[in-house]
Amino acid sequence: MLVKCQTEAMKGYRISVRLNSALRRRLEATAVRTGKRESSLVREALEQQLSRSEAGETAYDLALKAGLIGAVKGGSRDLSTNPRHFDGFGES
Repeated sequence: MLVKCQTEAMKGYRISVRLNSALRRRLEATAVRTGKRESSLVREALEQQLSRSEAGETAYDLALKAGLIGAVKGGSRDLSTNPRHFDGFGES
């Protein structure tokens, strides 16, 4: 739900977000630790996330950052390119 904000200090739009209790506690603790308002932390996190997605990170880029690429140890290095690995693929 977007609502036009009427205060002079922060012109813009207001949005309501539901947080689970664990995330709420983390947000509160970070606000206390950093001396920032919770709303400022949420805006910063949103800005960072949107900047990342605008930068064109692909699913591959995200999987690589998460350590999911090459996560299987001891497997065949040519699994996706060697035709012998495709024998029987798609058969019941």
